[in-house]
Order: sequence, then C-alpha cells, then structure tokens
Amino acid sequence: MPESPSKVFPAIRYRNAPAAMDWLCSAFGFERHAVYANPDGTIAHAELALGGGMVMLGSEKDDEYGRGFRSPLALGGMETCSMYIVVPDADAAHARAVAAGGIIVRALANTDYGSREFTVKDPEGHSWSVGTYDPWKAKA
Repeated sequence: MPESPSKVFPAIRYRNAPAAMDWLCSAFGFERHAVYANPDGTIAHAELALGGGMVMLGSEKDDEYGRGFRSPLALGGMETCSMYIVVPDADAAHARAVAAGGIIVRALANTDYGSREFTVKDPEGHSWSVGTYDPWKAKA
C-alpha cells in the first residue's frame, strides 16, 4: 500500500462493528488491514484501508471512555463528524453505495470547486461524503 500523506485516521464506534466492516468493504471497497476481535465477537480494534487512507473502528463499549461516544442511531440521527473519501469515479462509487443499501442524503452532483460528489449514510447513520475532490492535489 502506498504511504498516505495524511497521518490522521478517523476512528468510529459501531453497535455492530462486524456488520459495519462488511458494509464499508461492500459499499466503498475498503479492505481489512487488521481486525482484533474480542472473545464475545465484538471488535476491540479494526483498521480498514482504502488506497493510501485508513479508518479505524471498533464496537461500542460500556466503560468510562466508551460511554463518551454515541451512535447517530442513539442521537436521533445527529452527528458531530463525517468522513470524506476521494474516488476517481463518483458515479461508479455512487452506484456501489446504492447497491450496498446506503441511504443517499446528498445527491450526486457537480460542485463549484470542481468535484463530483454525494453523501451517503451507513447502516448506523454515520455520514460518508464521496467525491473526486482531492485536497492534496488541489494544493499541489
């Protein structure tokens, strides 16, 4: 895998992390880089790679640290963060996300800043914006 210019990795908690990993791989083409499962089948830590980027995730935990995180499902759909994925073909990515059952919340469209993009909710309500805008190339 090529080295990513970014050293920042989003980390997300899921009620059903194994199902979330399956969905992210199906909808966006992520690949499992590392998965550390707990004996009860929940996920202690997982890393999913896409190109030179990566997202980390794990199962919700009922401990002091874990209780500080809430799923959008527990917050009436509210979020405090979303992810952005750079793709070469937004139309193909859109078709794949729809085929995986993603809920499109921002239609596929061209932007004033030269991107073609859309936003989709994963099965637990986290937003993923997907488009052709690459901030690394925009500053080059």
